Amino acid sequence: MHVLVVGGAGYIGSHMCKLLAEAGHAVTVFDNLSTGHREAVRWGNLVEAELSDAPRLLETFRRGKFDAVMHFAAASIVGDSVKDPLQYFRNNFANVLTLLEVMRQCEVGHFVFSSTAAVYGEPVQDYIDERHPLNPINPYGASKLMVERALADCAKAYGLRAVALRYFNAAGADRSGLIGESHHPETHLIPNLLRLAAGEDLKVRIFGDDYPTADGTCIRDYIHVEDLCAAHLLALDHIGRLASAEFQALNLGNATGYSVRQVVSAVEAVVGRKLGIGVAERRPGDPVRLVADAGKARSVLGWNPSIGEIDEIIETAWKWHRHPLY
Repeated sequence: MHVLVVGGAGYIGSHMCKLLAEAGHAVTVFDNLSTGHREAVRWGNLVEAELSDAPRLLETFRRGKFDAVMHFAAASIVGDSVKDPLQYFRNNFANVLTLLEVMRQCEVGHFVFSSTAAVYGEPVQDYIDERHPLNPINPYGASKLMVERALADCAKAYGLRAVALRYFNAAGADRSGLIGESHHPETHLIPNLLRLAAGEDLKVRIFGDDYPTADGTCIRDYIHVEDLCAAHLLALDHIGRLASAEFQALNLGNATGYSVRQVVSAVEAVVGRKLGIGVAERRPGDPVRLVADAGKARSVLGWNPSIGEIDEIIETAWKWHRHPLY
């Protein structure tokens, strides 16, 4: 297959391109490089353009003759989405509508979408499955849910075959060390801890230690980036076997929760020294616990994560952060 990977120069998108190429698929990356890296485009050709540029997108489709599209191009910083919701709705929703319109015009009917657990909002149960109420509490989560609704309607109206994969906390790096997580600015816990351990002048803090958990810090479900991409590849195969149009949303997580303090301790064990992480006030909108029930992805896709322990995930990320290539 020839797959267009929108956002393929970014963290998860670049890992996806590597896996697609290794599976024998042809890859084209469509990315504006606003948060991605040219150096990460090692598998497939790069089209540097804005997703809002419908004529350039149409030209790319006509030239590429794609069989399927994967989307990883969303802006994803929750706090920024609260400060500037229009930017998030424009990039994360309106631009996807442009993409879907061009796909329809060019008769490309297979779509795998990178979604998020943020569509659920505040959890009402310990393990979140796809039947959990959809009630996002920030514009980021709302923008993703809007796309999911559009995909469901496009499946009914136009025959689209689509899967949305709702991530919990993506982490780690490709075990080769060729690509990894490199955001500027970085907002995720594990890479910031590892950048601090690698000698960068950073101030990393735990946001709140008075939550109703065993150690007072929030609990999250971490999933290795390679396992995320493996699920996307299985989703691509799944929609290719469907007899008719369909939209499905599936959770991706390990069903294991780690507190912030447990993650800090695991990083310190991997790097071999204490990091001296202090505590700051809670951040608004941080749920106490977010842990996935990913049983549906296991049954529908036959997906089984290969890396489940937090120290294993951190070790792959540490290999990257010791010698980042971009």
